[in-house]
Amino acid sequence: MIFCLLLVLVSCKRQQESASTMTVEEKENNEAKIMLQGIWLDEDNEEIVFRVEGDTIFYPDPTNQPAYFRIVEDSLELNRHRYHIVKQTEHVFVFYNQNGDITKLVKSTSEDDSLSFAQKQPEILTLTETLKSDSVVMYNGERYHWYIAINPTRYRVKRISYNDEGVAVENVYYDNIIHISLYNGAKCVYSRDFKKQMFAQDVPQEFLEQAILGNMEYDHTDAKGVHFNATLCIPDEASCYLVETLIDFKGQMTMKLLDY
Repeated sequence: MIFCLLLVLVSCKRQQESASTMTVEEKENNEAKIMLQGIWLDEDNEEIVFRVEGDTIFYPDPTNQPAYFRIVEDSLELNRHRYHIVKQTEHVFVFYNQNGDITKLVKSTSEDDSLSFAQKQPEILTLTETLKSDSVVMYNGERYHWYIAINPTRYRVKRISYNDEGVAVENVYYDNIIHISLYNGAKCVYSRDFKKQMFAQDVPQEFLEQAILGNMEYDHTDAKGVHFNATLCIPDEASCYLVETLIDFKGQMTMKLLDY
């Protein structure tokens, strides 16, 4: 009987602790969220920064994805980042951005500013058609025909960047699948689809998650086989990995990192 009573007490205590933790995690400043509703402009240049509707922030740039936000105590939580709020009123919103600089926003009073959000669906950047290339090379009297096709897919790649106000925004791109075929006369030496995950041994995972398999180009042919170079880049950045993809004359494929 005493043991059962102890079990009940322990169970109740855990439920109370769980409820207390949930309350802390879910506690939001609803008054601040209500004040944030509307369209906000940069105080200095009067350019539109974002529109707040409900618990979502929308951006005038159609490539920036809408983002869920919360205001917890004195901070704005957005895209896994937290921004300390310096001042907030019905018409003024001041906070520290990602760089530690103060961003000052004022609420729009012009109905025309809503036209910047006329596009209901955000854009997803991608190739619009398959890109193909092929050529014939001769080596040791043998005729080899290589073929490359860069095929757009619906595999989404999410990338976090920062806008002019130093606020994290999310862009979504579609990745590509690249097909390579190699023939010796009428004989198929090699044929395969390449996805970016195949390059995980040469490209860090953190980079690979935001990267797109953008291109595959023929480089040269020698005694080792036919050399192709694959390019994996984070969209709209200069950061890229160049990985050699070698197909030997027996149909074996190997990869080697060339450059970053």
